[in-house]
Amino acid sequence: MSTQSDTRCEFVLEIGAEEMPSAPLICATKQLAQIMERELKACGLAYDSLEAHNSPRRLVVLVHGLAAATQEKHTTKRGPAVSIAYDAQGNLTKAGLGFARKAGATPEQLSKKQDKDGKEYIWCDIFTPSLRAHDLLGDIITNCITKLEWPNYRSQRWGATTESFVRPVRWICALLNDDVIPCTFADVTSSNYTLGHRVLAPGKHVVSSASAYLDVLHDAHVMLEDERRQRILDDVAAYEKAHPGMHVDMPRGTFDEVVNLTEWPHVVIGEFDHQFLAIPHEIICESMLTNQRYFPIYDADGALTCFFVIVSNAKPEMDTHVIDGNERVVRARLSDAQFFYTEDLKAPLESYVPLLKRVTFQEKLGSVFQKAVRMRDLAQTIAEACNFDAALTEHCARAAYLAKADLVTQTVVEFTSQQGVMGAYFAEACEEDPDVVAAIKEHYHPRFSGDSVAQSTCGKVVSLADKLDTICGMFAINQPPTGSSDPFALRRSALGCIAILKELPRISLLSLISSSLARYDMQGTSCDTDATIHEISQFFLGRLGSLAKDEHISPEVVMAISAISIIDPQEFFARAHALEQVQQQQADVFEDLAIAYGRADHIREAALGTTVDVDMLAPTEQKLYNACLEGQDNVEKALSNRDYVVAASALAALRLPIDEFFDDIRVMDEDTKVRNNRLRLLNLFCSVFTNVADISVLTNR
Repeated sequence: MSTQSDTRCEFVLEIGAEEMPSAPLICATKQLAQIMERELKACGLAYDSLEAHNSPRRLVVLVHGLAAATQEKHTTKRGPAVSIAYDAQGNLTKAGLGFARKAGATPEQLSKKQDKDGKEYIWCDIFTPSLRAHDLLGDIITNCITKLEWPNYRSQRWGATTESFVRPVRWICALLNDDVIPCTFADVTSSNYTLGHRVLAPGKHVVSSASAYLDVLHDAHVMLEDERRQRILDDVAAYEKAHPGMHVDMPRGTFDEVVNLTEWPHVVIGEFDHQFLAIPHEIICESMLTNQRYFPIYDADGALTCFFVIVSNAKPEMDTHVIDGNERVVRARLSDAQFFYTEDLKAPLESYVPLLKRVTFQEKLGSVFQKAVRMRDLAQTIAEACNFDAALTEHCARAAYLAKADLVTQTVVEFTSQQGVMGAYFAEACEEDPDVVAAIKEHYHPRFSGDSVAQSTCGKVVSLADKLDTICGMFAINQPPTGSSDPFALRRSALGCIAILKELPRISLLSLISSSLARYDMQGTSCDTDATIHEISQFFLGRLGSLAKDEHISPEVVMAISAISIIDPQEFFARAHALEQVQQQQADVFEDLAIAYGRADHIREAALGTTVDVDMLAPTEQKLYNACLEGQDNVEKALSNRDYVVAASALAALRLPIDEFFDDIRVMDEDTKVRNNRLRLLNLFCSVFTNVADISVLTNR
């Protein structure tokens, strides 16, 4: 015999609002599905499947196979032992009353029964009746709407209500099969209608049942996100097929936004004047993609054409007017861009550098002009440390000095994301060396996680100088990044520095930090240099450690290398991989060696030095002493050859001598001379490890 809880229904919830921005719309769609799942589960309502969708004016959740009611539940709960639940007079104790209260039962509903262990306990039979989905869904809907969050967007209030949403809510369609689920939010009461496309099917459209919702929506000229996305892709594919060699560039971010700007999209093609192709294509594309959300079209040779894709949300018979209006917008934007670009070309790029004095880099660190001077000097230092020839060194310094000049050009003020790119165009127009042009264009790379570093050598140097100057400056004024604030993106800059240093010839990051701080000091920005260098080193070690984990280097090995403050990326990773390789090959040896090293490091007295009186050594001590000398020699030779595998392997030879030492020798001898000589021997033993790793962290014991 079937019960109401076995009956399955269809449920739809549509939250209708004014047009919502793309990013919060996508986020809210994911949230809505998750919140609905949690709410249904909390109420005990079973369902077969659930899906959430959207359009610019609606958030939708469809629940298929929703149980018409919850299941009846008969459960029995065991409480405390009778001896604990009742006192000598037979009254419930606090423990007994607490159990009854938690179980939602009266004392009369409790019973006594023996359990399998032979002890007598109090028991409570709990019956949970079946509840209709119709009665539960009203609160679930309210919770779904109110629990939606809008990160990075302020929700709005409207009318006289106190409720808020990303945009004013205008209607709520809530149906369980053909029944309207009563609920209210911000003076909007649920109903059985949806609103159609503003132009193609305006007004209310009655939804007879939840199962008819999608058909009604389609008849109302509204597509949900997957269909809108596919319609645009199909239209673009049809255009490319009809025009062999043509390719429409649709960056993911802009494409997602366009999908969420329309409810019944179709593609039309616009065209701008051929004369505008004389200005840099980056300006044209930014104007179209960022400002108008048009997609540029390239020919078979990869050259930008005069044609662009418009995604229309209007009636097809209005296409001519849509194209004309959008072409006029593009023409106006590109006319401005052409004017700015032409005006900026009238002066050489270097003439803009002094104007950077009017642009503040950071209040305590001075102007961007001062940063350009520091970058120039630091870039030259980097190039010289890399042993570049005089010409390349000069190009690096020149590019660093000019890298920020385009910030004060009209073109970049208008198209801010093209900084660096426009500087390269202006440098090329001034017949700067190709190395300088490439470096100016690339010096912001890597711009984000996963972005490639500059391709040119000169670009790498300038990018490193730029990022390191910012890091050192912010630490010099005691404004490092915090857990909640990193306005100058220092973490990202540090990761960029590491990526660049891994590709340049091996140079000392520590010396570059010192050079950068020295230039700030010359500028008048002074700090405790030693303390600041230490802080910056620890900051880089943190980033190196994170990257090492991404390369699946064990945390213990990362700690062992970090402990000796190696911050040069190439050396850090070479040492880490070498130590991990040797440790894995000789796991037991290194486990015991790590324990012995930790013990020695704990009891040694560094102030005594490492000069051992050989005449006082017992045979076991002599054996350790000889092993230490041989180990020191082997480690120094290996490190000088940058053979970190051999250096790490040399440590393994100390395992047996140190084990025998601790087995046979009493370090803390009553004779002070003997004790101190043994402590010096332990100092000598620990010194062998000093330039390799802190081996004590490699133990799991």
